[in-house]
Amino acid sequence: MTGPEHAETVNGPSVPTASVVLAGTLEAIGTGAYVVDEQGCIIAANTRAEQLLGRSADDMIGHDAHDLLHRGPQGESLPRTQCAMRQAFHAGRTAQADEDFFACGDGTLLHISWLITPYDVGGRHAATLVVFHTPHQPQAADPRPQPAAQPLSELHRLALLAETTAQLTSTLDVDEALRRLVALVLPRLADWAVIDLITERDEVWRTVVVHADGDTLTHREDLQGPMPPIPEESPMPLSRALRGVASNLAGPQTYQGPPDSGIAVEQRHLFDATGMHSAAIAPIRSTRAVLGALTLGRDETQAAFTPGDLPLIEDIARRAGLALDNARLYQRQRKVAETMQNHLLPQMPGVSGLQMTVRYLPAPDASQVGGDWYDAFALSDASTALAIGDVVGHDLEAAAGMAQVRNMLRAYAWSQHEPPSRIVERLDEAIQHITDVTMATTIFARVEPAEDGNWQLSWTNAGHPPPLLISHDGLARYLTEGHGILLGTQTGARRPDATAQLPPGSTLVLYTDGLIEAPRRTLDEGLDRLRQHAAALAHRPLASFTDQLLHRVRPSGNDDDVALLAVRVPGR
Repeated sequence: MTGPEHAETVNGPSVPTASVVLAGTLEAIGTGAYVVDEQGCIIAANTRAEQLLGRSADDMIGHDAHDLLHRGPQGESLPRTQCAMRQAFHAGRTAQADEDFFACGDGTLLHISWLITPYDVGGRHAATLVVFHTPHQPQAADPRPQPAAQPLSELHRLALLAETTAQLTSTLDVDEALRRLVALVLPRLADWAVIDLITERDEVWRTVVVHADGDTLTHREDLQGPMPPIPEESPMPLSRALRGVASNLAGPQTYQGPPDSGIAVEQRHLFDATGMHSAAIAPIRSTRAVLGALTLGRDETQAAFTPGDLPLIEDIARRAGLALDNARLYQRQRKVAETMQNHLLPQMPGVSGLQMTVRYLPAPDASQVGGDWYDAFALSDASTALAIGDVVGHDLEAAAGMAQVRNMLRAYAWSQHEPPSRIVERLDEAIQHITDVTMATTIFARVEPAEDGNWQLSWTNAGHPPPLLISHDGLARYLTEGHGILLGTQTGARRPDATAQLPPGSTLVLYTDGLIEAPRRTLDEGLDRLRQHAAALAHRPLASFTDQLLHRVRPSGNDDDVALLAVRVPGR
């Protein structure tokens, strides 16, 4: 449920807030760095950039980087057509130059070397990273990226580490993090990437084996799978890396002698099958544990790895370890939360003549349970109760409050033979005194056969989005009657009741606001979208209707839970 305290979240973070987060990532770069958006305007800068340029980040953010900074050798404004950095920016390619000039805040010129490269900030729009420093010695400019067989320049190394940090920390999905890691190192650093991960049961699994042929990446699933246990004393490179001891270089000759463990046998097979002649192996570790090992390998066409390559690979593996650890913790917490939520939500009763389906989808980017809920149960007078609601919050307190509200509503509905409005009034009075729930919305309804053989719905609405009724022929309308204020306001106002006939074969949809609310879209737009798609799906079987409705209507990038209850009455 979206309350006033969530307005900033719904509308999205402001530019300064996003810039602070991105600037924190850029601080890992040991020289000046800033990021521009797809229009070339600066959206973040690190502390070193502020120092070199004599400008605060606030003074730079929002300005066109070319107009603000780029100058000729005499301090003159540089035409865009003559700016190599601007040309690389428009081409979306990596480039570098060893002699150029930026304007400082005090009007002086800063002699710089720079590197520019496309940069993923985890959003939907393209961004570009600029890394620069003051050169100690002038060098000839070369705008082409250096080949993997040669040591990376300091600028390329820093840009790669910054890109690694940004790419891996912007996802909490383990598989996606591994995919991004492979794309970062191949073919830039090696021809082969091998990732061995230690599972939560302390088993080793060769999770990734990928070969790069130019820009084409080929997964060798035949080389993936379970690995033998980690030997405790083995001096072999992979065994040492998996114990978190050290990074090492290796080649086919490393594993040609008598094997000291099953892992050594698998490593010999790996070198034979891939044709790697040189490999660098580094531990993947977090602050808590060793998570696995990263192996980068080169074919005969590339120069062998040297000890000087290991620090960069160790830095990449260390960043990968932190990202993977965060992703694992997130997924573990999310699994616990989803299991708890599913146990809190009830099973649907079997009611003769009625079809019912329910769906609950947690927020895709939240690891906490929420306050969305649904319910349906038989009443003592043979009618069926339907309910849906949303307790303010997205945490364990909201889930606990949801369970309290739902159980109290069940008790009142079963024991008190009263209209829905009176049941909800009793609920509102009770939650103010015996729960920690501050505010909540709900619809409580009764559905029962009418005297003419059709079905009748009576309900009251406490601040919740209106029910949607769709006829068998695709006529859809919202049931806006019976609407009152949400629970927890303590006004003591009487609540209204409403009644509607359910046409034969019609479908009633109760839902929470996560289905219709999205940033930069009005509530009316969300309601119209739901009504149109529900009408188009009216002929589908109820399970298919429900699944397709969620798929089509739920907003992309939605950060809220969704609960949905659909009921279909029999046709003639």
